[in-house]
Amino acid sequence: MTNQSAIDGWDVLEHAVELARRDEDFVLATVVWRQGPSSGQQGSRAIVMASGQVLGWIGGACAEPVLVREALRALDEGQPRLLALGTTDELIDTPEGVTAIAISCQSDGALQIFIEPFVSAPQLIVVGRSPMAQTLSQLARDLGWNAELIEGSEFSTAAVSSRSIVVVATQGHGDEEIIEQAVAANPAYLGVVGSLRRGEALRGYLQDRNISQELIDSIRVPVGLDLGRTSHREVAVAVLAELVQLRAAGELGGRHELAATPTTEAIDPICGMTVTADDTSYPLEMDGVTHYFCCQGCRVRFETDAEKTSPAGSTT
Repeated sequence: MTNQSAIDGWDVLEHAVELARRDEDFVLATVVWRQGPSSGQQGSRAIVMASGQVLGWIGGACAEPVLVREALRALDEGQPRLLALGTTDELIDTPEGVTAIAISCQSDGALQIFIEPFVSAPQLIVVGRSPMAQTLSQLARDLGWNAELIEGSEFSTAAVSSRSIVVVATQGHGDEEIIEQAVAANPAYLGVVGSLRRGEALRGYLQDRNISQELIDSIRVPVGLDLGRTSHREVAVAVLAELVQLRAAGELGGRHELAATPTTEAIDPICGMTVTADDTSYPLEMDGVTHYFCCQGCRVRFETDAEKTSPAGSTT
């Protein structure tokens, strides 16, 4: 088995292609400029997964945690960015539009890293066979979404994942059973093409089936923006417009999933660097306060300084 943390060069790109084929979210990071001393070389590449795992090599103890933090932010926003890492003096002339981040580890030198987020395409499942359902699935494909059109009689929970966007457009042909199955799969979004009155009837059916009220309340009926009097095919435009709007707001999976677990940050008391306040940042509890560090060296220096200034460690 390949040690994924040890991959580099073209292997990183091959792994990125495989992740994209599997529709997994990740960030590709490339060193586009360096100034020694630095363990990262120009052209070095790494992948940062949505979990924060790093595959490949981009830099040392100070550069990597900064990379992970900024990569997850880029993935959350869906926008690439160029990072400049170095001492405060080295960042004075940083061009506009470049994210400058001061690091204090001399061994990391100065780096510029271009980070590119790959956010998988939305997974839309349209249930139904009407012209509206066909138009909706085709329009979604035109946007680059992964859209699947399934007839009501062929729909099952096996077709749905937690990332799926499900739009039920069977319009009275077995709606109740289909929605019950869709709710059981707990998709990222579940909407029904129908009137408010039809929505109340469907909710009542689900309540009688002892479906939790929280799940029932998450179902959108009617689905789609209110565009006034529209044809059946134009309803597809209204539905897709609402889905695009919700996705832009981070409410259809992807970005909002990352934002749901915010990262707590702390300042390294030795070098002043911003680090993640978790077990990866060499935590040290002292006098009831937990301190976090960019590297083991800063932690050791902090402990040494604390011993020198403590009454027990003072000399006369």
